[in-house]
Amino acid sequence: MSCTHIASTEGTLISAQPTTPDPAQQQGEETTPWLNSEEREAWLFLSSIIFNLTRQLEVQLQKDSGLSFVEYMVLAMLSESPTHSLTMTELATATNTLPARLSRVVTRLEKDDLVRREPSPSDRRVSICFLLKAGLQKVQQTAPGHVREVRRQIFDHLTPEQVHSLQEIGTSVLGDTPSQVISIDSLMRGTYGDTKREHADS
Repeated sequence: MSCTHIASTEGTLISAQPTTPDPAQQQGEETTPWLNSEEREAWLFLSSIIFNLTRQLEVQLQKDSGLSFVEYMVLAMLSESPTHSLTMTELATATNTLPARLSRVVTRLEKDDLVRREPSPSDRRVSICFLLKAGLQKVQQTAPGHVREVRRQIFDHLTPEQVHSLQEIGTSVLGDTPSQVISIDSLMRGTYGDTKREHADS
């Protein structure tokens, strides 16, 4: 029995539906909301962005500045904080990085004197990561090349109307404008990445 992992409706799948369904599973399959052809194309595009864009951006960052994508994001998020500092928990949330991996990333940045980590004076169980002068200079030097690569990979292929539609899609999916959902302000409020839709579903 052969399977495919890319699909939607009859003959085109989204999650390993057998091309020859098992009769015992057919009742459940009848209620599966398989994607139609347009939805499948849209999902394949999103999948390619998820899996390929970060890798392409990382290649550029490593070549031009010697930073990984996560290292750049750590410096960038710290630079956007009014105090140029975030707790390690906040930084893990903002960079979508597991705490153990983030600790290793910050250790590497500390060795290059780009950041400093120290316990919070109010709660020594909490570690705060500070962006140092050299770290701010590094992210300022790196950002132009990063932006050029983002443009080359995405926006150079879109019309202004398509960019507007993409922003509207983001608002529809997130439940608010992306800049409201994914921002330092929302991080400080403890709502970073939360969507109105998530709250409505809970």
